[in-house]
Amino acid sequence: MADFKQNGIIATLHKLRERPIEDLEAELSGFAKKNPMALILPSLYSELDGPALSRIIDDLCLVPYIDHIIVGLDRADEAEYKRAREFFARLPQRTTLLWNDGPRLQALNALLDEQRLAPGQRGKGCNAWYCFGYALALDEAEAIALHDCDIVTYDRHLPARLFYPVANPAFDYRFCKGYYARLTEDSMGGRATRLFVVPLIKSLKRILGNSNYLEYLDSFRYPLSGEFALKKDELKSLRIPSDWGLEIGVLSEVYRNIALQHVCQVDIADRYDHKHQPMSRNEGEGLGRMAVEIAKSIYRKLATEGVLMTRGLFRTLKATYYRTALDMLQQYVCDAQINGYVVDVHAEEQAIELFTGAIINAGDHYLANPMEVPFIPNWNRVFSAVPDFSEQFIAAVAADNA
Repeated sequence: MADFKQNGIIATLHKLRERPIEDLEAELSGFAKKNPMALILPSLYSELDGPALSRIIDDLCLVPYIDHIIVGLDRADEAEYKRAREFFARLPQRTTLLWNDGPRLQALNALLDEQRLAPGQRGKGCNAWYCFGYALALDEAEAIALHDCDIVTYDRHLPARLFYPVANPAFDYRFCKGYYARLTEDSMGGRATRLFVVPLIKSLKRILGNSNYLEYLDSFRYPLSGEFALKKDELKSLRIPSDWGLEIGVLSEVYRNIALQHVCQVDIADRYDHKHQPMSRNEGEGLGRMAVEIAKSIYRKLATEGVLMTRGLFRTLKATYYRTALDMLQQYVCDAQINGYVVDVHAEEQAIELFTGAIINAGDHYLANPMEVPFIPNWNRVFSAVPDFSEQFIAAVAADNA
């Protein structure tokens, strides 16, 4: 059931009714005449054989307003890259593949590495960063959106609603974050958001008191969603984290760079399901690693806001988080039960215990590495340091796609 409550300090654009997709796409096609749109798809090669990507491409084949689709392809050898080109060839839009493992793009990465501008580690953040850079090098799209390639509940409403707030010239939004309900057919998903990020932010607000940054994060209904859209000009100065703190890191950069009246979130799906991270007791992998890197991202931003980060703070946060998370778990259990869902309380409490440890581990890592720079440099800096990088980038991608 839709609601219309505006909570927090950013605008929320709800899904109040079922609007025919043809009407929405017709409007977007009109916007595209002055605001060309590019969609970025960061993809692992393995996702070509997954349950979601083929359906996503089938739906995108029907989308009339997107001018350019940029696919960042990771973990593919030459034969796999050729197969990927055939896989995406059915898209009617102009489609470009970035073969991130290919010799041409690896040579460009080495060039940036010499200038200490290359991403520190491979992953979704690195993939998205290069796709953004390519879109900026072309300098054609005015609105740029990104979504994942493992969404098994995908349909055409998702990109349409994601693009709409930044593509509509009558709106004044420069960044739009997607949100949704993380549900399977019979259970609640979104453990990292429900059981970690939300209670962590509420705990920090309880300990630190008034904080515009924490209030801002708490305004997002799904802060870990991988879907967002923004204006081209905002992309130039955006620093992308290379670790699993990508989504929180992007929100922190938006907070630093964009006035909040130009930021919104939009309901992009009634139900959203994608690949689930494994629940592992090892904090170096799966949800454990994700939690540590998310917490570090928040700690780093709070430090820039003038918060003194100490071991005492992290110990207090651990205790406050644990109690808050357990209280919220009871709310989720009741919410699930009235809707006919089943919640494995034991597994949920195991996740909370894992996340509790991550709070301390992230704090120890932060204190041991206070000078760590997790962000990839923004593209303004890259284009300044290597003035002809745009031309080299475009030529390399064109040669790979020839």
